[in-house]
Amino acid sequence: MTDVNPDPEPASPRTRWWPPAKFDRNELAGAFGGIGTDLPLLTAMILAGGLNSASVFTVFGFFQVLSGLLYGIPMPVQPLKAVAAIVIAQKLSGPILFGGGLSIGIVMLILTMTGVADWIARVTPKAVVRGMQFGLGLMLCQLALKNYVVSEGVKGAALAGAGFVITLCLLGHRKYPAALLVILLGILYAFFFPISDGPPFHGFGFSAPRFHVPAVQDIVQGFLLLGLAQIPLSLANSVVATRQVAQDFFPEKHMTARKIGFTYSVMNLLAPFLSGVPVCHGSGGMVGHHLFGARTGGSVILYGAIYLLIGMFFSLSGTGGVIHLFPLPILGVLLFFEGLALLRLVADVADSKAQLSIVFLVGTLSAGLPYGFAIGMAVGTGLARLSARYPSGFTGIQGTGRN
Repeated sequence: MTDVNPDPEPASPRTRWWPPAKFDRNELAGAFGGIGTDLPLLTAMILAGGLNSASVFTVFGFFQVLSGLLYGIPMPVQPLKAVAAIVIAQKLSGPILFGGGLSIGIVMLILTMTGVADWIARVTPKAVVRGMQFGLGLMLCQLALKNYVVSEGVKGAALAGAGFVITLCLLGHRKYPAALLVILLGILYAFFFPISDGPPFHGFGFSAPRFHVPAVQDIVQGFLLLGLAQIPLSLANSVVATRQVAQDFFPEKHMTARKIGFTYSVMNLLAPFLSGVPVCHGSGGMVGHHLFGARTGGSVILYGAIYLLIGMFFSLSGTGGVIHLFPLPILGVLLFFEGLALLRLVADVADSKAQLSIVFLVGTLSAGLPYGFAIGMAVGTGLARLSARYPSGFTGIQGTGRN
């Protein structure tokens, strides 16, 4: 799984005034690194909350493009996972969702501008961050295997098997990117074995996002129902863990939690007024984009362009046809390898039994408990400090390491 060609060179000093972006086949392949989580969650929220699909897809795509331009690396934009789970399970209305998103944006802006987000990122040991990523990887692998791969019976399992073999053989290949071939396989399957009653697109016409002003009661209710559950996860995964992944893959960028938290908050301050769903940056999405070939902001720009195209010109057909253009077994394959890539990140702490123990504990708590990421981060950080102070009580091996 080693790149055939080296990663692109950093931009020359004369071009650093704007982050570089490439638009080759590897960036296009990497663009699909996060689709396994994004598209099903967006579609499910649209259906559960009665949202306007043109607004959701267009705003989501716009933020992808903006992120690619601002960061110059595959910095993804993803739906807020805790928010999505609650909205889907309780079928919350759009106004409450938009109010909750605005409240989350306000709180995260305060945490960012006061330096709290930076402080949390600074004091969280690397073993704890790796544990949260390990827990997220477990969740993604489980979701892929239990919900996606087996969703269409024997034919779907065979499709997933073919996609798995293709990905395993070509992962990291710069000339023949695995994700492009897997997505092409899925599209061909969708046309030969359609799941919906008609073609993926039933209508064509221009649609624009709907303007919406959240009411005070919706902001308060949204914060209580959605914000309290989401903010701890966002601090752990969207800010702290994403900063760590950015440092792992792009150390020359010197990424800060303040910048990540700021763009996170600004997106959620804007999205509610355009009837868009709350969004975040995510460590899993960045790992997925990088895994399938992305090395610049071009990947998320291309990814965003797909959503812009669907939202602005093909939303007259609703969402059912769109999701069937990318069969769930194929999305499951991409999601499974994204999860595996997150699990592999623990390798840089594997030489310490103390750190590895903390990784597995934090990962188990993150994946297995409500508010697990917040609990895991608190428990893991406490144990890491104790391990540093009393190494003989933690396998006798010292050092937890910080980000």
